[in-house]
Amino acid sequence: MNLGGATNKQEIPAHFDYIVIGGGSGGLSLSKQLSSLSSKETRICLLDYRDPSSQWLRERNGKLNGWMWQLGGTCVNVGCIPKKLMHNSALIGEGINHDAEYFGWNDGKQEGKLSGKHDWKTLVANVQQYIKSLNFGYRTSVTQTYAFDNEDPSLKKLYYLNMKGRFVDDHTLELTDPRKGITKTISGKVIILSVGGTPNIPQDVPGATEYAITSDDIFSLKEEPGKTLVIGASYIALETASFLKGLGYESSVMMRSIPLRGFDQECAWKVVDGMKERGVKFLEQCIPVKIEKSSDHETTGEYTVHYKDLSTQQVYTENYKTIMFAVGRRAVTKELNIDLDMDESGKIIVSDNEQTSKKHIYAIGDCINKKTELTPVAIRAGKLLASRLTNKGTELMDYDNVPTSIFTHPYEYGCCGLSEEEAVQRYGEDDIEVYISLYSPIEHQLSHRDTNKTFMKIITLKSANEKVIGFHYVGANAGEITQGIAVAIKAGATKEHFDNTIGIHPTAAEEMTLLSITKRSGNSAEKDGC
Repeated sequence: MNLGGATNKQEIPAHFDYIVIGGGSGGLSLSKQLSSLSSKETRICLLDYRDPSSQWLRERNGKLNGWMWQLGGTCVNVGCIPKKLMHNSALIGEGINHDAEYFGWNDGKQEGKLSGKHDWKTLVANVQQYIKSLNFGYRTSVTQTYAFDNEDPSLKKLYYLNMKGRFVDDHTLELTDPRKGITKTISGKVIILSVGGTPNIPQDVPGATEYAITSDDIFSLKEEPGKTLVIGASYIALETASFLKGLGYESSVMMRSIPLRGFDQECAWKVVDGMKERGVKFLEQCIPVKIEKSSDHETTGEYTVHYKDLSTQQVYTENYKTIMFAVGRRAVTKELNIDLDMDESGKIIVSDNEQTSKKHIYAIGDCINKKTELTPVAIRAGKLLASRLTNKGTELMDYDNVPTSIFTHPYEYGCCGLSEEEAVQRYGEDDIEVYISLYSPIEHQLSHRDTNKTFMKIITLKSANEKVIGFHYVGANAGEITQGIAVAIKAGATKEHFDNTIGIHPTAAEEMTLLSITKRSGNSAEKDGC
């Protein structure tokens, strides 16, 4: 039987040595590494299927015709990749509309050149085309490059099936393709779950399921989003609201409590303040209570959001063209029909070696409990697990000091290590030193924007020779700067190592070698000049 995803006419085995469920970053990394390291007799099955979003089904009257969840998972299809591209579009817009004239560029209108007006459909088409090129590369890797034994290309080792997997018993899976009605049963000796997560839409808000979208939809909207409300204050929420504003759309954020929960709150509020300065509206301490079509929906396409201000208990209404929920994600585990130890949100509890409560089942990536939900983490965890399963290595995944960056506009936020709140909680306020600086990169000087709004913070542990235990940066190119710092922190660098390093001038990054003002001193951290 030639099932979805299988590109040759070989019979699909009934039993596999390894079954990997989930074709995102972790599952792909794991499957390819298993194929590379295992013996030629090994058989590996990679399953990958995701149900379409409510928005996708609404646009097609509930029919699955044409649905294909492409290999690459959340990051490639509806996450990191399209988000970064749209963020970059917003940065380009700011350069054209604000900075360019100060650097000697006129608006070019007389010559028929760029006028700074953005075209949503062009952006979406180009982003989606790039995503498809990545999907094609991943598909080629699991159906050709890694599908066959290195020494004997006639032996197929890795089988990719674009089907849903559901446990029948601890070792047996029922596979279905809802589009074609195909069903098959397979079994596996070892099963690895890398099913990732999916956005939540609250069921207790009338109209939310019918009229709202999530991050699964925003990057492929056929029509421009127009006036948009983003509900939630996660990094997904703030990134989306900020790039939409940067693209010229009115955007608002509805925030129940604090922004960027789990991140350094001083930096989180600096991100929010920057967004406010660019015109993003924040509805703080507010929650949605109902969503319905506006009275003039047929002509405007807008929806009316009824929301409550928790500080006053007053209910207000406002109309929006697009409403997006970004109120957290749940692990895609209940669909698996397997009894494993999980937390209340459905995330799988694993040991240090990613083993679940059933010894032959492992789990990696966003579906596991209390681990960093990032693409590079899943990739690394998958490679290491494959090495251990094939007895080619013993190294465990290190989930500490993982760097990350939030691509908000106008200020990005990069961090590695502990937040200030975590450092105080773990070591006590007296045993940490916090160095800070507020400054302006040279790129902002001619256009006189964001004066002293770039922020850097280094947290050290005094009792350990001022070992650097946290780095935080709010400003341009945060990911590029933070990646280098992560190497230093991983190597155990101290404040003296930073102080003794020569900075590259003139850059925003060189400030890490110049930090001298501590919070404890009470002195101003604002800088003059370069």
